[in-house]
Formats: sequence, C-alpha cells, structure tokens
Amino acid sequence: MWRRLALAVLAATLAAPSSQAEAPVVFDLSIRGIRVGTLSFSGEAAGGRYAVSGRLESAGLAGLVRRVRYDGQAEGSLRQGRFTPARYREQADTGRRQSQAVMEYRRGIPQVKVYNPPRDLRSDGIDPATQGGTVDPLTALFATLRDVPPGKECNKTLTMFDGKRRSQLVLGPPAAVTGGVVCPGEYRRLAGFSARDMAEKARFPFTLRLGLAASGLMQVKDVTMESIYGNARLKRR
Repeated sequence: MWRRLALAVLAATLAAPSSQAEAPVVFDLSIRGIRVGTLSFSGEAAGGRYAVSGRLESAGLAGLVRRVRYDGQAEGSLRQGRFTPARYREQADTGRRQSQAVMEYRRGIPQVKVYNPPRDLRSDGIDPATQGGTVDPLTALFATLRDVPPGKECNKTLTMFDGKRRSQLVLGPPAAVTGGVVCPGEYRRLAGFSARDMAEKARFPFTLRLGLAASGLMQVKDVTMESIYGNARLKRR
C-alpha cells in the first residue's frame, strides 16, 4: 500500500539533470492531514550516468499500528535528459508480506530476474519483453523529485514498469504562482493491475509545486494528490 501510494504521489517527469551529486532529500507523507510516513532518497548524476537509493517507511501514528518499509536502488545512463535504467532492486515489508524484485535492462528492455512472491504471466498478462522504453519506480522518483533548471519542470510523460504493473505519468504545462510554479498532472494505471484496482480508481490527478532554490535550480516543495485513502501530500523538509 505505502509504496504504490507514494509512487503514485511522486509521479511526474523526466527532467534534465544537473552534473553534481545531490544531498539526501527527505519528504513527509501525510494523508488527510495526518503524517503517516517519510520518503528519503539520495542520488548522483555525472558523466552520462546516474545512481540513486531510496527509502519509504511508515511513521507517526501509522508506525505505531504497523511498520512498513521499502528500500530500493537503481542505476543507468542519463543522456540529453533521458533516463535509461540498467539495474533496479527493491525490497519491501508491508507488515503482512515481504516482497523482492530485481530487474536488469538490455537495450532499454527490462529483464525480470527476481520477483517474489512469484508473478503468473498468464494471469498478470504483461510480458517484460514488451516494456522497452519504460523506467523503474525509483528512477521515476529520482527524475521527478530532483532539482532541475528553470523551464524543465513540466510538459513531460513518463511510463513505468515495476516488474508486474505498467503505469503512466503525464505532466501538463506550468502555471506561475507566488514563489514558483505548479504543474498539473495525472497518474494512470494502464495494465497488470487487478480488476478490482482498475474499478476502484484508474486515474489520479496530482499537482507538483516548485520554487527557486538558492542554487538557481527549481526545487520540488510539495506534491498533492487525490488517492483512494483521501487527499495525500508529500512535503519537503
């Protein structure tokens, strides 16, 4: 639940990178105004390559009820603002079930090396060989939440594949607001989701708000979104 909600909230854009490593970034995740988790990541982009590690874990009142945690690592190439994953690894514990996924990429096509609990291609219906050009969830997170040059925040589309599910993030044109810009967007479930998930909600509108940092780059301040659990928000510390 936590990983999928946060990654939906994070949804946004392929962004042109800066050449320097980024300091660790922490966001607080809240639902209906109640803090339920934290998202942290650190990454580096230089010499046409990138690497990122991230963690999502329950906090606040939610942490008292159930400890939830997701850890991931991703790396790949970064040329002309385009992220092409080479390797992705994740490990998650929902408090009820543990899961693991490992993907490697050949010519931009994901190869699912590990996926536990095992997926059934007959029922899930997505062949990884058909998912060329997609990015993994952590690469999408890094591309979305890292600082970017002014003018590179909006008007992007990103398609993700996590080893089982295919989804899409569409970010529209920017609108100027006091202190920065906002980017309207939508997260879309496309394939690999259960019939129940699709009937429950297939599209999730969201808004990305950015402001100018001291570095001269645009920095994501918060992400707000409609979710099946209520209004959700990621706020940068």
